Amino acid sequence: MPDIVLISDARVAAIPVEESGEPLVDVRGRLRTDGRLADPEGAFAHLRLGLLTRLEEAQAQLPGGYRLLVVEGYRPLATQREIFDGYSAELRALYPEMSPAELRAAASRYVSPVEIAPHTAGAAVDLTLSTEDGTELDMGTRLNATPEQSGGACYTDAPGLSPEARHHRKLLGVALEAAGLVNYPTEWWHWSYGDRYWAMTTGAPAAIYGPRDL
Repeated sequence: MPDIVLISDARVAAIPVEESGEPLVDVRGRLRTDGRLADPEGAFAHLRLGLLTRLEEAQAQLPGGYRLLVVEGYRPLATQREIFDGYSAELRALYPEMSPAELRAAASRYVSPVEIAPHTAGAAVDLTLSTEDGTELDMGTRLNATPEQSGGACYTDAPGLSPEARHHRKLLGVALEAAGLVNYPTEWWHWSYGDRYWAMTTGAPAAIYGPRDL
């Protein structure tokens, strides 16, 4: 696999944010959603309007019988911090020899540091593919599997996937890239638009979505 720029990289953090002021909107009723990470406030089902319209474009590009299935969008800052700290603690127990900098980088393969997290801006979405009747398709790992749990198969271009899983990842990627989204290469399910990682990947001078409250 080619070298991957992690979201904790200083080059990502250095990208400025020129906030567009676009609203967070509820995707329910416009795209299929899944309730496994639902919260009482419904934050999980909110995205910036520009991201939602691009997801609808991607949905229209999928072959017949395939549907996007949104699992998580916006994530409050407190939730992001809890996930990052929890995974960092798991890694610290597994690899006590890691320095703080190494630990931060390793954790960012799976979850972004709070200060640059695209989910807290409503700029990222974790999603998968399903059939028309809602049956999830084989993507090679479960959504949100860590590198340790999946043996690295969570990486978008991981070797050793079944032809079926590879095909499904390709279908998802082609549709989302055509709509202007970028993938975080350590997580096949994580796609974003308008955040710092998107800006770095596309060469945009600034991110257009920064952290905000619902």
